[in-house]
Amino acid sequence: MARSTEDSGLPPNLLSVHHSFGYDCMKRSNLQMLDPNTVVFAAGNIVQILNLQTKEQQYLRSSSGGGIGAIAVHPSRKYFAVAEKGDKPNINIFEYPSLKLYRILRLGTENAYSFVDFNPSGDLLASVGSEPDFMLTVWDWAQEHIVLRSKAFSQDVFRVTFSPENEGHLTTSGSGHIRFWKMAHTFTGLKLQGQLGKFGRTEISDIEGFVELPDGKVLSGTEWGNMLLWDGGLIKVQVCRKNKKNCHAGNIEQFVMDEGELITIGADGFVRVWDFETIDTADSPEESGLFEMEPMNELKVGNDVSLRSMVKSVDPEAQSLWYAQDSKGGIWKLDLSFSHTTKPPEKLFSYHAGEITGLAPSPNSHLVATTAVDHSVRVYDYMSKTPLCQMKFNSGGSVLTWVPQIIDPKGSTVIAGFEDGVVRVLNVYKKEMKDKKQSQDVTAELLLKQVFKPHSSKVKALALDSKGEILATGGDDQTVFFFSVGDRIEPIGFIEISGPVSYMTWSPGHFDKNLLLIACDNGFVIEVEAPEPGTYDTSKTYQISGLAIREYRFKSIKSRLRKEEEEARKAAEEEERRKEEERQRQIRRERGIESDDEDDGDPDKKGYDEKKAEEEEEAEEVLFIPEEPSPIHYVSYSTNEDHFWLSMGAYDAGYLYECTFVTDKEREAKTKAGLEDRIGDARQAIPMDGTNDVPVTCMHFSPGRDQVLMGLEDGSVRVQMLETGTQTKQLDLSKPSAYWSLNIHDNNYGKLTHAATSYDNQFVFTTGADGNFFVFDLMSEEKIEEAKKIARAKIPSARKGLEDEKRVEDIDQKGYYSIETEKQKAEQDKMRREAEEKKLNVRRTIAQLRRQFKKLLEKNKELPEHLQLERKEFEMDPEMKKVLEKEKLDKMDLVRKELAWDSEKLKIALDKLKHRFRDELETDRIVVVAIKTEHTVSSFRAARLSKEFFRLKMEMENRKATTLTEKGVSRDPTKDLSGAGDKEAEAAEEEVQPGQQDVKKTTVLTGRMGEKVAKALQKVEKAKQKRAARQAQWDSLYSSKPPDDYEDPADVSAIKEAQENMGDYKLKTAKDYTVPEHLRMNALKKRNQLLLLIEEIYNHKMHFNGRLITLRDKKISLIEKIIQYRQELIEVQSKLNPEQRKPLPAIPDLLPCEVPERQYQYTRESLKKFKENMEKQRAEDQAKAAGASGFGTGFGSGFSAPPPAATAAVDPKADASTYPTSTSPSVDKLKSSISVGSTSASPSETEIELSAMEIQLMKAEEIRLLYQQDKLIAKVQEMIVNFDAELRLLRHDKLNLEIDIKNADLRHVTLFQELQLLKEFEKRENVLADKVEAKNKEKSDMQMKVMECQQKLDNKKKDIEKLQEKEKALYAQFQQSLGENNKFADFLTKVFKKKIKRAKKKAQTEEGSDEESEEESEDESDWSSEEDESDSEALDDSVCPPGLEQEMFDNVCAMREKRLDIEEAMAEEKKVHDGLKKEVDTLQKKAKIIDSSLRTAEADLEAFQLEKQQKLNELHVVVALKLHQIEYMVNGVVPQDLQHCLVFTCAGMVRLQRRIRELKDEKASQRRHYKEHRQQHVQLIKDRKLMEAKIQELEEKCNEMMMLKFGRIVDLEKLETVGVNRNIEELKEKLRINEYAHAEELRKIEDKIALKKERITELTRDNTEKLEQLTLLLGENKELETQLDSRQKNLGGEFQGARKADMRERQRLIQLVQLQAQEIDALKEEIGLLSRKGGHILPPTQPPLPHTATSSMGRPVTGTNP
Repeated sequence: MARSTEDSGLPPNLLSVHHSFGYDCMKRSNLQMLDPNTVVFAAGNIVQILNLQTKEQQYLRSSSGGGIGAIAVHPSRKYFAVAEKGDKPNINIFEYPSLKLYRILRLGTENAYSFVDFNPSGDLLASVGSEPDFMLTVWDWAQEHIVLRSKAFSQDVFRVTFSPENEGHLTTSGSGHIRFWKMAHTFTGLKLQGQLGKFGRTEISDIEGFVELPDGKVLSGTEWGNMLLWDGGLIKVQVCRKNKKNCHAGNIEQFVMDEGELITIGADGFVRVWDFETIDTADSPEESGLFEMEPMNELKVGNDVSLRSMVKSVDPEAQSLWYAQDSKGGIWKLDLSFSHTTKPPEKLFSYHAGEITGLAPSPNSHLVATTAVDHSVRVYDYMSKTPLCQMKFNSGGSVLTWVPQIIDPKGSTVIAGFEDGVVRVLNVYKKEMKDKKQSQDVTAELLLKQVFKPHSSKVKALALDSKGEILATGGDDQTVFFFSVGDRIEPIGFIEISGPVSYMTWSPGHFDKNLLLIACDNGFVIEVEAPEPGTYDTSKTYQISGLAIREYRFKSIKSRLRKEEEEARKAAEEEERRKEEERQRQIRRERGIESDDEDDGDPDKKGYDEKKAEEEEEAEEVLFIPEEPSPIHYVSYSTNEDHFWLSMGAYDAGYLYECTFVTDKEREAKTKAGLEDRIGDARQAIPMDGTNDVPVTCMHFSPGRDQVLMGLEDGSVRVQMLETGTQTKQLDLSKPSAYWSLNIHDNNYGKLTHAATSYDNQFVFTTGADGNFFVFDLMSEEKIEEAKKIARAKIPSARKGLEDEKRVEDIDQKGYYSIETEKQKAEQDKMRREAEEKKLNVRRTIAQLRRQFKKLLEKNKELPEHLQLERKEFEMDPEMKKVLEKEKLDKMDLVRKELAWDSEKLKIALDKLKHRFRDELETDRIVVVAIKTEHTVSSFRAARLSKEFFRLKMEMENRKATTLTEKGVSRDPTKDLSGAGDKEAEAAEEEVQPGQQDVKKTTVLTGRMGEKVAKALQKVEKAKQKRAARQAQWDSLYSSKPPDDYEDPADVSAIKEAQENMGDYKLKTAKDYTVPEHLRMNALKKRNQLLLLIEEIYNHKMHFNGRLITLRDKKISLIEKIIQYRQELIEVQSKLNPEQRKPLPAIPDLLPCEVPERQYQYTRESLKKFKENMEKQRAEDQAKAAGASGFGTGFGSGFSAPPPAATAAVDPKADASTYPTSTSPSVDKLKSSISVGSTSASPSETEIELSAMEIQLMKAEEIRLLYQQDKLIAKVQEMIVNFDAELRLLRHDKLNLEIDIKNADLRHVTLFQELQLLKEFEKRENVLADKVEAKNKEKSDMQMKVMECQQKLDNKKKDIEKLQEKEKALYAQFQQSLGENNKFADFLTKVFKKKIKRAKKKAQTEEGSDEESEEESEDESDWSSEEDESDSEALDDSVCPPGLEQEMFDNVCAMREKRLDIEEAMAEEKKVHDGLKKEVDTLQKKAKIIDSSLRTAEADLEAFQLEKQQKLNELHVVVALKLHQIEYMVNGVVPQDLQHCLVFTCAGMVRLQRRIRELKDEKASQRRHYKEHRQQHVQLIKDRKLMEAKIQELEEKCNEMMMLKFGRIVDLEKLETVGVNRNIEELKEKLRINEYAHAEELRKIEDKIALKKERITELTRDNTEKLEQLTLLLGENKELETQLDSRQKNLGGEFQGARKADMRERQRLIQLVQLQAQEIDALKEEIGLLSRKGGHILPPTQPPLPHTATSSMGRPVTGTNP
């Protein structure tokens, strides 16, 4: 709210916002969307709501007046939060669109909020404060309640946001840090837990933008433009572009996740879209931690654009539209659809960027001009609230003034000063609309009228005197320049002052003198009398002297003023206290409570007096004087000519000081009075109430002189009312009355730079350092409406002929000379010219002396030799010549050194130019010209293929190789699995066969038995070979039989060709068109096509250029040959008569266009010629410069910078002679040597009569010479004709090639358009393709699993079959062992088939033993009934019955064990088999589900391919056709519209027509083949039936013969093996040999056992003796103990009884004896078993232990199972 003096009566709406032309574009996230057409942003101390369509503005003021910190919009767009600044600021929640205050959030931070953000659901609000607390607060804003709070960091925090996916996650970032927060439930309640990100090896950076990814990772930006991927508080990877380029050139300001796409907004003006999945899964294998990738799409908004933030449009019909905040002053509308219909970026609004440094209202119209540090000058119409025009320059603006009407009656001239010291005069004029269709928005234009540079640094102030005759400019270079103002502004001169200028003002018109008052930043005030134009000599310099100057330096008196105010306050308090005491005393007297005598004893009075005395005793406070003087912000004259008012900054702010220039009289008077320290003090100081010592930065007096506008450094505007009691119009700031104040600009960085009123005093303008520009109404609403109807902005009309005037050239160079520097340079140039003239005169004198000396030398030569002087005698001083020669050499060396840098610089520049423009060319444009005709052939100007091309090509080739490798690796895995079992079986057989061979080799039958077996085996082998041959025939026959699903390869290829090439030829535009797999196109394939096309075009061009260069070289050699023939022809013609000579053939010229590479060659002559041209050009320029007089035609032309170093280009035509000649050196040499005509005969030649022979020889020689002449001329003509013919052929080839290349270029354009379109679909296609690939991989994995399980199942089946075969073999062996008529057959069969409980293996684990124990219990229950039956039959199978051999019984028991082992193994295998079968069924079900998903994914991909094909069909393809190729006729003519035509190849059309005839022939032949094959099929069926009958007859005959011979049908193969079995015989022989070997071994073992028994006996005997001795010793010990106890009855009670250690030892020995006895029994039992005949011992359940441990280990378990 506005503040004003109490009881002043000033209305609160004294100033109301009329319009805002500014935008704080530097503020973070200062652009938010409220609805599809409305945005909201902070502008100083107000919230501005802007309609993008109507451009209407609404305003909400800050409730605290401290400013706006941040703005956030609720996700529902129904509310928005405004976080303020100030002392304990609030967060206000407003409803939209009603703009009612809905909620207030209090006590969230100390001074200011820096950022606020709603969570995605909108129920929470996060805020972060600025210094000093940096408090992070989470609000339940609807309840105005703080949920959580914590200190975010100890430095500036820029941003806080909620996670869009993970509820309860927040992230903050700022100066050199990023922090990850989590709202966690602890045992003390809900807490905020923060984890600080660690940069590690990465350089620490300020982080502006970040985004949290769905999986919890965070992606942030850096100052250098790369992205950091954070995971768990650490940097996982740093993302950059390929070749380690930065993602953005500068800071990444914002990250956006939109519909699965990651968008980055950079300060470099680029918006880039990245592949989110690639970044999310990024990992760097390098130590650098860099991950390189390229963006999918990018948009460059503009050249001079620096994006700050971006918001998405909430319009559902425009989801691809975004609105961007440009920190260079603008709001942009961006289309991020990235398609061929994407609209270019549109700048909706343009504002000043940064501090607005100049403001000037028009003196006669509703126009206002501003300038700012963004290099622009803008003009606004504040009545219609529209910006009119703007103009940009190469430097930032610093000051601005509008020329008054006394100078420009139309009010169209503006003068602007800039930071580079340049001053520009601009004209505002109405723009004439020549075209009615031209936009009506721009109705005015700025025209540069004059430009000059008076200062070498920033222009700080401009001032025009009251008469409008003199312009003064002040700068940071401590100079003030004066100009005379007329039709043009002409310089007068400048003075130097004591400090940088801060403000200047001229004396009022009623003063006697025209004075300029100058304020400086260092506290100086200078008064200068205006100079008279034309009275100063400025021929050499513009610096003037002799002006009357007065100087004043401000002295700080604020400390003294504050002390005086404090004393006055205390005196007032004392006076008030005394009055109160007197009143109280009077009351007490009236009541009679005290008397006059008691007054002296008042304790309160005594205490006060003591306190006052203590204060007086304290030392006086030392006055504070700042070391650096305070800057002066404003200065103006007071009512007295010698007095002036100052507004100070820094420490001395808070007062307005009235000062005066110190005169000598005042100085002497104060010195005499001893007040030297008061010299120069301000006369009076007016306190500025309510400013809190904030400096007043600008002031403006209203036209009525009754009020002053003041701008303060805290962004507030103050209207100070002045007393209007006097009749004069002079300014008097010493009588301020009430004031009215309003905070409008930002309190922290929005100091007011200017405040002004309009010419009619109806509007107030303020500009600030925050970039905001406000226009206020200074009257009631009713008067405003009336004024709007009457007053309209008046744009000055253009001066007549203004557009036809010559445009003034602006100063664009930063190093442009100032006016004084220009004058000094001109003076230097003048002195240089005079020096050159003097040198020229000296040279002329020297040349004259040289001529005289030469004449003397000539006269000397004419004299006789004896009178001639020697040359040495002419030398006056030989040493002088040497000195001069040395000086010349030294000077030449010095010049070389001085020019070395320039030479190297120019060489480098030449190399750069060659590299930029020439090295990129593969071939120059070479034009070969025919010799006799006018035909020419030129080469193709081809550029080299770029490195990017070769890189992409290498990637393409590597990708092809990788694809082929992957195809080889990723073949069907089931193929390997299907044959795995067979291979394993074969391997097993191969492993078995060598063993069998070894058996045959180790055991050899000898003797009679061997011969018998050998003969039988030979017979069996022959029969086997016969059967094998027959079986091989059958196998070959069956192998030639095709399978039931066999297809002929020829038929398959024919069917494939028919499927591909036959059909209805569906067009690609058809709705039911299906894109074939091999025709599916993506961006990668299209890029490969583009690369191949580029390479093909390049190869064709280079091939043709090679042919042309060969032809050019041939022409060069042809010229050389012609020169050679011409020389020979000259020699021949020299011997012929002149009348017999034929004209010499002309030597063809080699034109410069045929050898363009020679243009870059130079010689010394060409360099000299170039130097002469440059000197001539320089002389002309100097002549022109000397001809220019005065200040120039204009300020810009007169102050132009001197021409730079000679860089003028030489006319190639004028310098053509300096280049090498077009012909070769041999051509020039020969041309110079050839003389036309022959040498004539000598006139003195005498005629001699010749003989007939000599005449005949002469005629023969003449004939030969004529023939040789004709032959040489014919050769030359033939060579020329052949060359021209070759050139014409090459020309014809080029025409055809140009057609092909042009078509290729068109194809190139089409491919590029398709590539751009495919890039848009690339992401979706990759997602769908990855999905299909993933499903295919799942399918292959599942097939592999199914095949593996099926293979395992088949192996288990084979294992079960093998076990069944073993079981059958075991039963057969059991029956065979029984023999025939065995009386114990039934008993042994029952013993063999009995099911018994078996002991489990000891190797099983405890867990396994537990499970087996349960199984044993189940087995016991299962077999209990059978045991009962066996008991009932009284069968004891553990005992061999009498009469039965023990060996047979043991053998049956062993076979029973084998049978049980087989049954257990078979049960286990069946169990595994059933499990595998279930697993196979489960996997097959999963495979069906995967197949269904795969079909769905393929269908989605197919639909996408169709959509992509439809988009591709929309692209236009250029096809060049001739009229005879168009067969689409309507009424016999070609129609104008050919869009319904179909372009088809002629070959394809012919093939289709031919195919019709082929199909007819194929149909007839197929019918004929079908009839023949049907007859053949019937015949084959009859033959098969006959063969089956014959086979049946032969089988019956074979069976009858078997019955006759064997009595039953037998297997012949088994029968042959039964007769003689070599294996059995060999095994028997091997068994005999082994029994003999084992018997020997058994004998040796028995001997060892006997020795061991003896040893055991001895040890037992020794042990017994030791035990007896132990017994005796124990008895003695006991007796001794008894005696000892009897002697000492009372002592040693603890030793009574037997000792525990002895008892343990005795017990151990007893156990040892018992154990040894058991071992002896066991050994005896074993000896008995071994001594029994035929006795066998089953192997122990565990291996026997070493003999050394036998005494301490139990005996091994032996015998059979019970």
